Order: sequence, then C-alpha cells, then structure tokens
Amino acid sequence: MSTKSSISDLDAQIERLRERKRLLIVKSAERFARAATKSGLAEMEIADEEVDRIVEEIAARFRKGEKKGVVVPAPQTRRPADNGPGAEGQVSNDG
Repeated sequence: MSTKSSISDLDAQIERLRERKRLLIVKSAERFARAATKSGLAEMEIADEEVDRIVEEIAARFRKGEKKGVVVPAPQTRRPADNGPGAEGQVSNDG
C-alpha cells in the first residue's frame, strides 16, 4: 500500500507544480502585456516574426549583462522625425 500512497503523493506534487508553473507563465505574460500596452506596442501592427526578433534581441542584451553581473539599460533610440502621412512602414503611436 505504501507504494500507491507514495505514487499518489508524487502525482499530487506534480499537479501542484504544474499549477504553479501555469500561474508563473500567466503572471509573466501579464507583465509583458502591460509593458506592451504602456509603451504603445500593443496598438501597433507588427508581424509576429518581427516581435519575436525584437524580443530575442532584448533578451540577448540582458543575458549579456547578466554574464557581466550588470543589467544593461535600454538605449534611448528614437524613430526618424519623418512620420507624416506618407511615411512607409510606420504606425502612429498616438493614443
């Protein structure tokens, strides 16, 4: 009987860990969604592939900083001022 109890205990632990993992993923997704909304990215029409590439670049920058023991602040880059009605490939960020 102790084997069944032990297996049951392990199954319960696995289920608790799965739930905990799910909650951490949801919390992380909400965090990034808030950042995207706050920055205006959520309103822009950006292809999924482009979003993936950009996020990978950001992750690589922070991984590089972690190896050195320092978190690298994001560079302050701006788009060119040519964002008038005829500008190609740019979506207005005005909210």
